[in-house]
Amino acid sequence: MSLILVIDDDPTVQTLLSRVLKNQGYQVVLTNNGEEGIRLARQLYPGLVICEWTMQSISGLEICRRIKAEPSLSTVFFIFLTSLGSVSDCVRAFNAGADDFITKPIEQNELTARVRAGLRLHQMSRDLQKQKQLLEAELAEAADYVRSLLPPQLKEPLEINSRFIPSLRLGGDCFDYYWLDPDYLAVYLLDTAGHGLGATLPSISVLNMLRSRALDGINYYQPTEVLKALNSTFQMTSQNSKYFTIWYGVYNRVNRQLIYSNAGHPPAVLLSEKPTIQVTKLETPSIPIGMFPDTNYIDKFCQIPESSTLYIFSDGVYELHLANGSIWELDSFIDLLKTEHILGNCKLDNILAQLSQINSKDSFDDDLSILQIRFDN
Repeated sequence: MSLILVIDDDPTVQTLLSRVLKNQGYQVVLTNNGEEGIRLARQLYPGLVICEWTMQSISGLEICRRIKAEPSLSTVFFIFLTSLGSVSDCVRAFNAGADDFITKPIEQNELTARVRAGLRLHQMSRDLQKQKQLLEAELAEAADYVRSLLPPQLKEPLEINSRFIPSLRLGGDCFDYYWLDPDYLAVYLLDTAGHGLGATLPSISVLNMLRSRALDGINYYQPTEVLKALNSTFQMTSQNSKYFTIWYGVYNRVNRQLIYSNAGHPPAVLLSEKPTIQVTKLETPSIPIGMFPDTNYIDKFCQIPESSTLYIFSDGVYELHLANGSIWELDSFIDLLKTEHILGNCKLDNILAQLSQINSKDSFDDDLSILQIRFDN
């Protein structure tokens, strides 16, 4: 049985509404006090509220605002009972959160029709809210699962720190690093297009495939071979039109040489601090994995100077919404990294705190993943 809360200080109107609504099978709770109406709404969670506009103790607009401001009452259907009818009054009411009007004098058929429609919309809103909560719970579980697959921080013989901050919609970020042998370290970060489980599952598949070295006949020390094998395996025609970008590198710690290749991914950024800070973008011309079957990829080599730090990241790190409506850019992010190194604030948590301040939204629109490799810890 649907519960309807009536807030009105006119006994005659209360009697009329109570009789008509109870005859329709609804449970009706009456109050003639605005503050009491707000308390009852919080206590009873009605499906629908009918409220007089011109209450004496507190205005109907204020009652509406306070009820609608409660997250647990956001789906309550709120109807104003009023003799007012100007456009400005309607605008004020809808801005306060009202859903509908019933004008005086009350016409019983109109009343029951509007109440039925309001309760239908209330139930639909509740159902949608429950589905949203279930989806958010599933995405949170998926994010926890992805997080459980990611490698732990590395301290010796070089230092690798990482952060993975999934967006509310969960994207396709994933990364890994592991020793191919005592001297060679493989490291990569990938980002599948889209959001939700459809983007997450291909990323997990790639991680498991590379971690278990399931690509037969591949030289994992050679980035181009790895990318070509992934491109052959994950063609978007057989992957629900999903493609992904990836930066893959192999570091030889003996001769301090890094070989890397890129498939449509943002460049890695190398900061060398001696004698002064130098910034190098590590990138190769390429397109994402899965777009075309015969794509060629290019290897490049980089000699790592002493006191160097390498950053590998997804585009969620720099595609941030600014307060002026524009989007932050890669070069601005690189400038931030350089500044933080000059100031000695290059810990990842400090960098992420800066990104949170730059982002004009409460949360990030896309997954944010970043690796920080300090070659001389």
